[in-house]
Amino acid sequence: MADASYPDDPTDILRDVLKLERVDADEHSSTFNGYTPSQTRGRVFGGQVMAQSLVAASHSVEADRFMHSMHCYFIRPGDAAEPLNIKVDHHRDGRSFSVRHVEVTQHNKVILSLTCSFQTQADGVAHQEPMPEGIPLPDDLPPISSLVGMIDDPAAQDLAYNRPFDIRYAYEPIFLRPGSEKVNRNIVWMKTFTPVKVSRNVAAAALAYGSDYTLLESILRNHGVTWTTPDISVASLDHAMWFHRPFNLDDWLLFVQESPSAQSARGLGTGKIYTIHGDLVATVAQEGMIRLPKFDQ
Repeated sequence: MADASYPDDPTDILRDVLKLERVDADEHSSTFNGYTPSQTRGRVFGGQVMAQSLVAASHSVEADRFMHSMHCYFIRPGDAAEPLNIKVDHHRDGRSFSVRHVEVTQHNKVILSLTCSFQTQADGVAHQEPMPEGIPLPDDLPPISSLVGMIDDPAAQDLAYNRPFDIRYAYEPIFLRPGSEKVNRNIVWMKTFTPVKVSRNVAAAALAYGSDYTLLESILRNHGVTWTTPDISVASLDHAMWFHRPFNLDDWLLFVQESPSAQSARGLGTGKIYTIHGDLVATVAQEGMIRLPKFDQ
């Protein structure tokens, strides 16, 4: 059962994350403060810092320029008790493209470095990889709260009640038990619990936030381990994302994730995000550090 400290509407967490405080701005740069939700324990969720960086960058471009790509590195863990200082450098504004570089600092140290690009809408070639067939529909799958919400463990409670996205697994989740098969694929449906009415660019930032939750699970499934495997250590190293088409955050999105490779205690997760109607809206890639005791001896 949910703790009283959790919000009645978990999507309020996302709404709070997307609100930034503007500190300063000129033609070359702009600075914002971002804040961490009060329910956060210890370290800041990397997806939060990434999303706030993208929101800050989007505030510095014309409204007719839409985010099409981003690349970032997670350099240090963030402190949930301290504000995030977000500086946006206006690298370039051309006829069609704008490029921004963002650095997020705490305690005078950089914790995230991100570059993103925006483009005006243009006509041109178009194609996409089709959505996989045979995936169970989200209304036929249980919410995560019904699977782990009764576990008396803070991490399980956060997973069940403290995430702004309704995430539903096409396969069984791997919080306590490994998957029934060792496969390099992880598939989830996700959407916000309630509507979030924001611009197209801020919606892209919110999707980046949500994409950071499960992308490395394709690696864990491939090796038959779980988030609660004793002494496992998992950390995101970087994140890249390409935004292809518009979408609504409160409509179901299918996130198909695979891991093409793992080596040297690092694994690569890639993913494609589709609308329920089959439109490919984003492609994602992330490398993570995954350390297991049996490999560290």
